[in-house]
Amino acid sequence: MLFRSEKIYESEIKGQVRTQVYKLQLQEYTVRKKALDEAINNRLLAAEAARLKVKDDDLLTKEADSKVKPPTDEEIEDNFVRMMFSSGGNITKEHVREQLMQQFIGEARDDYFAKLRAKAGVKVLLSPPRMPVDFDPERIRGDKNAPITMIEFTDFQCPFCEQSYDVVKQLLKKYEGKVRLSFRDLPLREANGEDSEVAGKADAARCAQEQGKFWEYHDQLFENQDANGMRVFQEYAENLGMDMAKFNACLDARTYRDPIQKDLREAISLAIPGTPFFYINGIPLNGFHPLKDFDEIIEPELIRLGKQ
Repeated sequence: MLFRSEKIYESEIKGQVRTQVYKLQLQEYTVRKKALDEAINNRLLAAEAARLKVKDDDLLTKEADSKVKPPTDEEIEDNFVRMMFSSGGNITKEHVREQLMQQFIGEARDDYFAKLRAKAGVKVLLSPPRMPVDFDPERIRGDKNAPITMIEFTDFQCPFCEQSYDVVKQLLKKYEGKVRLSFRDLPLREANGEDSEVAGKADAARCAQEQGKFWEYHDQLFENQDANGMRVFQEYAENLGMDMAKFNACLDARTYRDPIQKDLREAISLAIPGTPFFYINGIPLNGFHPLKDFDEIIEPELIRLGKQ
């Protein structure tokens, strides 16, 4: 765009609108994915029914609906109390029972269609929208040329991040050479406006990075998450053979406050709700997840890129 001979480039507004644009793209993707799933399931069901010489609906009833057990009184009571609060009291236990039954039937059908898909070797290549997010090239774990970049916004004091630490180690081993991890800081103490004048774990890890020991220090922090404070930070640095005068000076000056704050501002602009939060080639994954949930994103990505 030109205004009085001054140019405004798309890159200048990209950061301001990317979250809104992503939400619109996600809405479109959700509609397309639902239609595609229905088409796949209908085609698989029809093929299986033709093979067995039965009607589609009869097969679905036999393999899914008929295997569903009615909700128990305890399940109805638990959901009734929860739904009473959310609906403002305008609900009956019979309504809860019907909703639970429909939920159970839906889950049974999903399980049956998953079996049909596995049997047929279905591969869905519809790609979800991606959020453009910068990664830190100085804090990369894994092959720097790996086709998949997994950016993790995390906090050394977050218990869910500690759980994810173990999963991510398994993931990097499983996909060695195919996935690289990029670390971004999101210290929740600061995100909640509780910053102090004392250096924290994010500061200590950055000071370790200054001496080429970021990932070793990163591991120490997560594997001993309950330990905290200056003496602990110094002990880890000593164990890793760092220059202690340099390390202490870095902590005292809080040398890396600005980069940590930059990561924090980036997380806020992305509307990240908490930690850990991952972007896998731009595809978001929020919170702690087992390895299989990462697989469901990574495997199609490898196929899409021809790197499986």
